[in-house]
Amino acid sequence: MRVLLAAALGAALLPVPVTAGTAPATTTVHIKDDAFVPKTLTVKPGATVTFVNDDDDAHTVTADDGSWDSEGLNQRQLWTRAFAKAGTVAYHCTVHPFMHGTIVVGSAAK
Repeated sequence: MRVLLAAALGAALLPVPVTAGTAPATTTVHIKDDAFVPKTLTVKPGATVTFVNDDDDAHTVTADDGSWDSEGLNQRQLWTRAFAKAGTVAYHCTVHPFMHGTIVVGSAAK
């Protein structure tokens, strides 16, 4: 009986595999050398994108249409945004206006 109980408890502690569709995919855009890397990212609707500031300057991630803004991200800070609707979203850094990026949200994304 103890062996069965120990086996049952051990099995209960094993990690449960995560299957596709369990949670939205998360993708990372790095900010380094005054650029968004990758500059263009394609994701499926519902995906979450994490922006990580790997640069030595503060930056923002701001939608060109003004619908969202990360505010200031200092070195090593991150900010996450979910993209639910299909379409193309252009964004920039308000501190460095020459920095631009694009998120393409579509059902054909991988």
